[in-house]
Amino acid sequence: MADLSEKKVLMVVAPENFRDEELKEPMAIFTRSGAEVTIASKGVNRVTGMFGAEVKVDKDLAEVSAGDYDAVIFVGGSGADVYFNDSRALALATNAFKEGKIVGAICIAPSILANAGLLKGKKATAFSSQKKNLVKKGANYTGAAVERDGRIITGRGPEAAEEFGNEVASALE
Repeated sequence: MADLSEKKVLMVVAPENFRDEELKEPMAIFTRSGAEVTIASKGVNRVTGMFGAEVKVDKDLAEVSAGDYDAVIFVGGSGADVYFNDSRALALATNAFKEGKIVGAICIAPSILANAGLLKGKKATAFSSQKKNLVKKGANYTGAAVERDGRIITGRGPEAAEEFGNEVASALE
């Protein structure tokens, strides 16, 4: 197991309809490995998953800075589209990458990275509904369960949540 005791991970979650296991499985991997995990969302104190999970929000998206974290992860689920064109989310992704951080997204959330211009020329995966957008934005879409291209890690969907979490943890070591 990775030793992430000095690492800080920011997980950005939609206010509602995030995919429960895409938050819970990677978060469990990070916390078991000793990382400090912060949950951020937009304008709410609690987020609600597609299957009813309720999670306390630590910080509003407006209050977070990429420089405070070693990794910035965008959680998927149908609600993640709230961030596709959100200026704060796009700036957070861009700044995290520019500052040398690990940047990850799973399910439909890789479209946030694509819309921020981070996937151009990169191998990436996402839920199949996002293939067209990723390709349009210059990504080399593979459809694999998980892809890592440098500091960018993408996951296809809930079935890949554990593998995605492990890949992010490995990148943080």
